[in-house]
Amino acid sequence: MSASEVPLLLLAGVLAGLVGSTAGLASLVSYPALLLTGLPPLAANVTNTVALLGVTVGTAVGSRPELTGQGARMRRLVPLAAAGGALGCVLLLALPPGAFEVVVPFLVAGASVTLLLQPRIKRLRPGRSASNPLVLAAIFLVGIYGGYFGAAAGVLMLALCEVLHRQSLAHNNALKNMLTGAANTVAAVGFAVFGPVDWWAAVLLGAGCVAGGRIGPVIVRRLDPRVLRIVIAVAGFGLAVRLFLSR
Repeated sequence: MSASEVPLLLLAGVLAGLVGSTAGLASLVSYPALLLTGLPPLAANVTNTVALLGVTVGTAVGSRPELTGQGARMRRLVPLAAAGGALGCVLLLALPPGAFEVVVPFLVAGASVTLLLQPRIKRLRPGRSASNPLVLAAIFLVGIYGGYFGAAAGVLMLALCEVLHRQSLAHNNALKNMLTGAANTVAAVGFAVFGPVDWWAAVLLGAGCVAGGRIGPVIVRRLDPRVLRIVIAVAGFGLAVRLFLSR
């Protein structure tokens, strides 16, 4: 790793923590930063998953006011997300690297579309009971996606939290961060043992993620996310096109 890549990864980690804790798209910042250091897609993905543990740590600290009183919800939903993350980890390690390179551009593009559609998704909230089996199954599926790649998993999880629980966006965002964090943590353990993790990159990126994740919950209490949503979505489309053309 060159000296110039150290500040790149630290800054990318801070931005990823901010974006992940507010908009649910940490990987759209951190993953391309790892690609810029020369890591191949599979190594960049598993390194990214390990580094994003920092977002979970930072948001857990920063979201303590919003997490107060949500212990029962987390005890019920975290195991679902974690089980999905474990399956996503297995799928990524079991599939050949070439398959991952083919699907990445479409995952990123889909994540960007989901982000743009998030306001419409929220308006569809039916307010059904917190035990809705379809929504609970969807949390498991998003956990799988989070363990496999994860870009926009937070956006999807936030939409599901909005369906399950009638509470403020800040409270549902905090719950979302813990669910995606659970999926990511389980997958990160698997990648740490069996995957080609670049540990220097993971530590540098992860350190930035802790700082960004800590600040993010404070911002989400005050920030109108519309402009940020559009900017990140446009950047995501640009990344998807770049990855597609470079295959």
